[in-house]
Amino acid sequence: MAGRGKDKQGEPGRLYVLATPLGNLGDLSPRALEILASVKTVACEDTRVSRRLLEIAGSSAGLLSCHDHNERRASAGIVARLKRGDDVALLSDAGTPCISDPGYRVVCAVADAGLEVITVPGPSAVTALLSVSGLPTDRFSFEGFLPSSGSSRRRVFERLADAGGTAGFYESPRRVLALLDELARLFDDPPVAVGRELTKLYEQVLRGTASEVAARLREQGPRGEFTVAVALPPAEKGMAAGELRAELARLLDAGLSRRDTAIALKSRGVSRSEVYRVADELADD
Repeated sequence: MAGRGKDKQGEPGRLYVLATPLGNLGDLSPRALEILASVKTVACEDTRVSRRLLEIAGSSAGLLSCHDHNERRASAGIVARLKRGDDVALLSDAGTPCISDPGYRVVCAVADAGLEVITVPGPSAVTALLSVSGLPTDRFSFEGFLPSSGSSRRRVFERLADAGGTAGFYESPRRVLALLDELARLFDDPPVAVGRELTKLYEQVLRGTASEVAARLREQGPRGEFTVAVALPPAEKGMAAGELRAELARLLDAGLSRRDTAIALKSRGVSRSEVYRVADELADD
């Protein structure tokens, strides 16, 4: 169903949340092209990026900037356009809006105004990687970009250790090696898949343990945009006292801090307080 044109009489417009190609323009669907050609306004992160898509669609739609820094203000303008009968397409620079990209506030504002929001599904880097990862995908979580450091980052890893399953991340080339090293250290070198420049000319998918993939990326140099998926074991119910002491000693000897050791053992059913208590015992021995 394409957007409705000027023949609407007194009806409010519709907001189309429209997925755009990650890199290969052939992934822009016929439906997406039809809607881009029919809407009055396109709200987008970068008008320079979206202008190229409008040219492909033969669209004369006006471009409205809508990004992280002005999304709240732009939402009010989009609602006003919809109320006067204009259809609006919401785009991110690549992939699906709202999936670690701007759009959430716009969708909420439009829905709260009682107006129609319609999805035009298509590319998303996380689902693209998961589909070729070779990792279990019957249950997965998406974490977007991780906090760069500190307690917020540790809380994410603690939650993942509790939940198990496959998790997906977006990461920059500057930090992807640090992420892989951290996954290897905290989760006993789990299986991962790393997608680089998905659907683009230099697309690459690397599979293996976190340390293996990190070594390959170090060798070739981490360039481009990265999506990372990791398969984590389901949480266990606990460890025998002797096993816990031996494993805790091994991890501490390997250089993990007590905090990181607590994350590593959380998936084994061991609480942070238990880790700290046994660590104190080991320090007194």
